[in-house]
Amino acid sequence: MKEIGIGILGFGTVGAGVAEGLLKHREVIALRTGVDVVLKRIADLDIKTDRGVTVPKGILTTDAGAVISDPLIQIVVETIGGTGIAKKFVLDALSAGKCVVTANKKLLAEYGSEIFETARKGGAEIYFGASVGGGIPVIRVVREALVSNEIETMHGILNGTCNYILTRMERDSLAFEDALKEAQRLGYAEADPSLDIDGFDTAHKACILASLAYGFSPDLSAVQVEGIRNLSGFDVRYAADFGYRIKLLACVARDGNSVEVGVHPTLIPLSHMLSSVNDAFNAVMVKGDMSDCTMYYGRGAGRAPTASTVVADVVDIARNLVGGARRYERAVPDYAAKSMKLKPAGEISSKFYIRFTVADRPGAFGTIAAALGRHGVSISAASQKSCDGDFVPVVVLTHEAKAADLDAALAEIAASGVVGAETAKLRIL
Repeated sequence: MKEIGIGILGFGTVGAGVAEGLLKHREVIALRTGVDVVLKRIADLDIKTDRGVTVPKGILTTDAGAVISDPLIQIVVETIGGTGIAKKFVLDALSAGKCVVTANKKLLAEYGSEIFETARKGGAEIYFGASVGGGIPVIRVVREALVSNEIETMHGILNGTCNYILTRMERDSLAFEDALKEAQRLGYAEADPSLDIDGFDTAHKACILASLAYGFSPDLSAVQVEGIRNLSGFDVRYAADFGYRIKLLACVARDGNSVEVGVHPTLIPLSHMLSSVNDAFNAVMVKGDMSDCTMYYGRGAGRAPTASTVVADVVDIARNLVGGARRYERAVPDYAAKSMKLKPAGEISSKFYIRFTVADRPGAFGTIAAALGRHGVSISAASQKSCDGDFVPVVVLTHEAKAADLDAALAEIAASGVVGAETAKLRIL
């Protein structure tokens, strides 16, 4: 039986899970695949802290370079994270002709073109199935199962921290700050939760999905990203009154030769399958021209689910190596870089939810409706909420409109003096 050597860079939560999976399931993997994947080395600056997994003596080292250069190691697994030293190690491994498996969505979203080109030049493969959705095999689905489809849209709940917070805000009427503290207590949120709650973790994943589906690398700095930090409990409750539930949604959609990529708190109809994805779970709905809509649901993070996908990638590459195959071309996203472009945020059309704080005087709402109409924004529903004081909440749902047109209308309304506190604007799926 052919033996394939594995080296792991990073022995944190995910790295320890990968090591455990390779050691624990080595025999069953060999029986199922005919390939013996053998963990040879693990590199980390801290090799003394107990990670909850027992590894053979002599495997641990603080020298990542020794792992990359080891002739007995054909596959390098990067679980360090970030875009610092992890980028160098990945590029070094690929340049040396070593295949790489990573779950590093930030690295791929920001430096994907460079990494994939290095893989091509080195004749190496890079797999990244756990970079989007953790234990959900959505990367494999888009790259393999739906390869014959023209992908029309992808909508995903891709951050368990945000989804947990939104679930608690709706189900238990918690304020955002209280729901965040609970998420931190349970380990769903970091001490500094900015990457999650401001939407950038989800944006990294959306860019990876777009690159796979449409063959170009979106410029992350040009992607419109809105998080949930400023989401009000009022809006969660008002959305429910209209038959919607708010989720932080990654939206990827093709429109001719342009592609929409964005992350927004979004009202989803209660009848829609994505609205039932609660707590820290993730889900992605993919619509292909042949497959129609398919949905993939599960745990989007965590030691075991993420490690499961990483090990699956390791085994896939090991099979390729044993069979003499090289499939790295499939992983390179920029096959349509010259023909596809990112759709400008202002050109994206959507239905919208708007909450105004309107002066309680005759004609105030007429001023709002007139301004919306002048900019081509049509109202589909409106509701005034009871409130004591000089201003009252008024919720408006619109028909489909361009984001730029709505923003122009809202600027005119703000200048008119008929609204008080900052207006809330959310998209509707």
